[in-house]
Amino acid sequence: MLKHRGFPSRLSGTDFQFTIRRANVKEGATKIIRRERFKDRKGPDRAADTAFMAALWAQFGEEPFERGNLDAGRLSWLFGREVVPAEDPFDPCSYDALLRIDRKRAEAAFPEVFAPEAAFHWDDEDEDE
Repeated sequence: MLKHRGFPSRLSGTDFQFTIRRANVKEGATKIIRRERFKDRKGPDRAADTAFMAALWAQFGEEPFERGNLDAGRLSWLFGREVVPAEDPFDPCSYDALLRIDRKRAEAAFPEVFAPEAAFHWDDEDEDE
């Protein structure tokens, strides 16, 4: 499993994780599914989605990227909309699966991430443990 160095492991001050520490050897990678985001989601949930998208954009831009140690649960909130498969066939249960950001859809959903003055800073003390 590829570990994305420099990628924040969680949203600071919360329990929303962005990465996993180690691969699940017994059961394999958790399946990435499309989770529905309803308008009445709580503020912290929306903030986690925004911060995760900002981290993805800062790390990968429009280039395809390997799922690696990115958290399946967090990816599932964006999957099928802002984050799409970059290969066909796509295996949602593989750590090696390739994904990419659909910039047009991501910009529509998270305009603050793509604004010229956007600057996200990570306060992540356990980033490379």
